[in-house]
Amino acid sequence: MTVEKPARLSPLGAWQEALAQLPNGLRVRELPFLTQLTLRAQPGSLAAKAVEDVLDVALPGPLRAELSGDVEVLWMGPDEWLLVAPDGRRDDLVSRLRSAIGDEFATVTDVSAQRTALALSGNLVRTVLAQGCAIDLDPRVTPAGSCLNTLLAQAPVTLVVRDEPGAGVRLLVRSSFASYLATWLVDACTEYRDGTG
Repeated sequence: MTVEKPARLSPLGAWQEALAQLPNGLRVRELPFLTQLTLRAQPGSLAAKAVEDVLDVALPGPLRAELSGDVEVLWMGPDEWLLVAPDGRRDDLVSRLRSAIGDEFATVTDVSAQRTALALSGNLVRTVLAQGCAIDLDPRVTPAGSCLNTLLAQAPVTLVVRDEPGAGVRLLVRSSFASYLATWLVDACTEYRDGTG
């Protein structure tokens, strides 16, 4: 007897067409089903150093993100980081991290189902986001590598300014707020649809 895996549904699966029709200056695509792990450890501790050895990157300090291969390490608080990796990396990462930590005081928790991610790129990214975000998104204030927990149109998001040229911004939003945020993005782009915004 074969057991079928349950179908996974993207929080924004129904929004793909609407997001694809945004103005040329803003491209938005969902990155569903990313591996997301919460790491809690005391900075500078043996556990933190063990994690850094596994990831081959220093755990970032306040308001920063670091990339190690295909794993992005986001600072979430004084002793908390979010590790974001492609779909399918969960088991390997959890196993390697927990093995490295051993009996040291730290936790690695799978939170992949909590959030979905949106990749935003184009010359209108910061302009559109500024309509609903109190953070100053000027590149001199929030340069590449910035990682901020903030509100966008009253929805809690983690906003990551990407390092790669043209990569723009990544938003991580709780799945329950994803449709609301997609609605807001479509509405916020209305004035730019005819190219005069």
